[in-house]
Amino acid sequence: MAATTTNRDTRTTGSRTRVLPMAAGENIPAGVLVQVNAAGVAVNAVATAANRCVGMSQYPASNAAGIAGGKMVQVDRGVFGPFGNSAAADQITLADLGAPCYVVDNQTVAKTSNTGARPVAGTVFGVDSAGVWVEI
Repeated sequence: MAATTTNRDTRTTGSRTRVLPMAAGENIPAGVLVQVNAAGVAVNAVATAANRCVGMSQYPASNAAGIAGGKMVQVDRGVFGPFGNSAAADQITLADLGAPCYVVDNQTVAKTSNTGARPVAGTVFGVDSAGVWVEI
């Protein structure tokens, strides 16, 4: 498709909330980073490059005893935090505002992808003594 030179009817859903099917055996606490895995089901965020961060869990959800897609989790997009900050060379600082940050686990982000091992969590929105604020 070629670039347009005229106005177009681009829409929005008007919502930053999604309800996603959960992976089998998954227990997602409230307030953590959530990813979808290669199968497209929600999991706690982990440092697995193939996963994609889709937001933060608004409420706890458990599919610990269920099959994939047997339970749903509500995931919100926006700016959230403070998440834990990595240490040493992976510690996020004010100099990283506006840069991508990467998933260490469901509550911790890092400055680097660890040579492609970690997926993007979002964009560094703020850093303070409590941790890192991430736009997802």
